[in-house]
Amino acid sequence: KSLLVTVLPRRSKIVPSNITVTVMIFIMMVSFYYFSRHVEKLARTLFLWKLEVHEQKEKVYEMRRWNEALVTNMLPEHVARHFLGSKKRDEELYSQSYDEIGVMFASIPNFSDFYTEESINNGGIECLRFLNEIISDFDSLLDEPHFRCITKIKTIGSTYMAASGVTSDISNGYTCMKKEEQSDRERWQHLADLADFALAMKVTIMNINYQSFNNFMLRIGLNKGGVLAGVIGARKPHYDIWGNTVNVASRMESTGVMGNIQVVEDCYNILKEYGFRFVRRGPIFVKGKGELLTYFLKGRDKQGSFINGSSVTLPHQVVDS
Repeated sequence: KSLLVTVLPRRSKIVPSNITVTVMIFIMMVSFYYFSRHVEKLARTLFLWKLEVHEQKEKVYEMRRWNEALVTNMLPEHVARHFLGSKKRDEELYSQSYDEIGVMFASIPNFSDFYTEESINNGGIECLRFLNEIISDFDSLLDEPHFRCITKIKTIGSTYMAASGVTSDISNGYTCMKKEEQSDRERWQHLADLADFALAMKVTIMNINYQSFNNFMLRIGLNKGGVLAGVIGARKPHYDIWGNTVNVASRMESTGVMGNIQVVEDCYNILKEYGFRFVRRGPIFVKGKGELLTYFLKGRDKQGSFINGSSVTLPHQVVDS
């Protein structure tokens, strides 16, 4: 017997191709949409992050600029560059020796007569405010190109201390050369500039007296020689110079005469070659040094000085006998 098997055709369950394609396209579009949103979100986040980084860099740069300005204001420019330009340990000592620099002390001896703590001067505050204006006027002279080789060291009460030649990278119009390659005139140009600065201070105090109806007088001492310079102190670091040259310059100021600039014989021999005029004071006793021959610097005859080579005698200066 033959077995007859009847095969009935089964119903096909295959989804039509057009629907499949539509669904796939829809899924792809949704995927691309979410992917694009995700990329856009990442891009926005990256943009905001870059913006924040840029702002932080600007703040760091601004803070660094303020710190550099603060250090430069506390220390001479060449010393500030020493600390800012390299990584230094906090305990590392900065020191530098110089063989040929100029040192100046300028005081206002009669300022103590002007100072009073009476109520009319607000307990002395007005007197200090006036002294600050005088010192600030002296400081503003250092902005002159003619005095760029001069460095303010410090003020002690109403005494102003400055030095020339400690900024070895500045030669006031001469190219930086080795000492052996320089002439005597080039080597001591900074000392002549310091003498000009002293004369300019006298002109400044004259103008202040004219405007304020006062009679302040400067007593100035100059010396030249070798010193040791350095920065001392962990807090409020201070740049200063030490040595016999500094001591003699201080003695020239303290033993001087109000209204005059007193120099030792070595300074006289150098500065007279630059056209400065002097009056011989004679030997004076200097504590710790014995008798020293000193001169009063009166002015400058040759062109190129701060006072335009004027030979007019300034007030309170000693005149030729």
